[in-house]
Amino acid sequence: MTVTETAAAAVGRVLAAQGVRTAFGVVGSGNFHVTNALVEHGVRFVAARHEGGAATMADAYARMSGEVGVVTVHQGPGLTNAMTGLTEAAKSRTPMVVLAGEATDARSNFHIDQEALATAVGAVPMRVTDAGRAGERALEAFRVAARDRRTVLLNLPLDVQSMPSNAPVPVPAVGDAERSGAPAGVVGGTAELGRLLAAARRPVFIAGRGARHARRELEALADRTGALLATSAVAKGLFRGSPWDLDVSGGFATPLAAELIRGADLVVGWGCALNMWTTRHGSLVPPGAKVAQVDLDPAAVGAYVPVDLGVIGDVRAVAAALTGPDDGTPGYRSAELAARVRAEGRWRAVPYRDESGAGRIDPRTLTIDLDDLLPIERVVSVDSGNFMGYPSMFLDVPDEGGFCFTQAFQSIGLGLATAIGAALARPDRLPVAALGDGGAFMGLAELETVVRLGLPMVVVVYDDEAYGAEVHHFGPHGFPLDTVRFPPADLAAIARGHGFAAVTVTDRADLAGVAEWLKGPRDRPLLVHAKITGERGSWWLEEAFKGH
Repeated sequence: MTVTETAAAAVGRVLAAQGVRTAFGVVGSGNFHVTNALVEHGVRFVAARHEGGAATMADAYARMSGEVGVVTVHQGPGLTNAMTGLTEAAKSRTPMVVLAGEATDARSNFHIDQEALATAVGAVPMRVTDAGRAGERALEAFRVAARDRRTVLLNLPLDVQSMPSNAPVPVPAVGDAERSGAPAGVVGGTAELGRLLAAARRPVFIAGRGARHARRELEALADRTGALLATSAVAKGLFRGSPWDLDVSGGFATPLAAELIRGADLVVGWGCALNMWTTRHGSLVPPGAKVAQVDLDPAAVGAYVPVDLGVIGDVRAVAAALTGPDDGTPGYRSAELAARVRAEGRWRAVPYRDESGAGRIDPRTLTIDLDDLLPIERVVSVDSGNFMGYPSMFLDVPDEGGFCFTQAFQSIGLGLATAIGAALARPDRLPVAALGDGGAFMGLAELETVVRLGLPMVVVVYDDEAYGAEVHHFGPHGFPLDTVRFPPADLAAIARGHGFAAVTVTDRADLAGVAEWLKGPRDRPLLVHAKITGERGSWWLEEAFKGH
């Protein structure tokens, strides 16, 4: 190392030294040097076609890899382009560092208040002001992201970037404890939670994103106490394979799951906010039931539903502290209930009338058939919109690493970029992107990224030729819908133009094209343009509009 290292180079070197393996972005003059420094020190750089896509790719990569996400953007418009993806990450408490060039001269066309922009969406703003300490500032940003599970904007002023940095000693890597965000110990409440569990006869555990690392401990505790197991949408798959797995709680819950959660006398949220989506605006929480929450963040406890007990600590540590010998309590479990879970515990087992016809396929039928066709070793990423429940409920996943759900900001258009980030984090699995036609058109630029990266991805577009959420929300009230309906578009042809293989699906027979692609060699990604029926709105959408 020499004293001629610039501040931009120091930032890239220090982040690489923390174990950053992949960074995403769109390169402009303001982030050219820091991006090259990352690459020089062994970080893979993935170029997106739009900064919004880059931020979402980094978010999804962080979620599915367990690493800190890194995205690098140009000053001014590079950052504003990235803001929707950055906001999703900040609302989801995704550990991520955003490196952005910054024009500090108010006369520059690129000048905006980037710090205020970050603060407005819940990200943590930081800035390199001293070139000599640029490496230390980068390390601080990484530590805040990793330890506090925050999205950090590290502003890199253009004039400071090119200044020489001091020759620092090698920076030690962030340790596992800091990276996990776990506190040194559990802050009280464990004994009282043990008493609640001992007294319960119908306990239900609902695990969220903060519990995705603690399946073994939670299952052991559930076995001891007779609890049934459910998850929030973002933790879908966590308990897959358990005979007591109710799948997702909330708007996506099966009728059986909703019935059993409403019948609980104790509901424990594990790393789960118990927000309006997970509890159906509180309607899934029985009026007489006790409610407990285990979370790292004290502010999360009781934020959405009243709780009788909050335990502040890491889910794994708390569950492990409570796990002991089986005391013989059956809890909620019985042979009859196990049989019901086997028979009724998945959406595909719920009867429905197939509405396919007139050149359109019922999205339930489509998704069940895709579930049967696609290999189970998959990672499913879902965009937002009226369609979103079909892949979320009818496509199964093997475990908690099989579902990537960037929905904290409820933006459409993030699904394809989400699938790219998830695919790079989990190259051992078939990546599946589920999009509506509205979100697909918003994210079209990243079709080229999928092809360029050689990802064997299946992109399924549920096309009802409309912004279906608005159609079904406003249509029943007699409002005009011309602004939210669109003429037919050949999405298969658009995909082929980007280098995809593509099939158009209007009935079940058309899925033979998917079966053929799966046989190999899968040297091109596949887009499935599904023309779906759209006569009725979705019940999960009705729940969503209650929160608007």
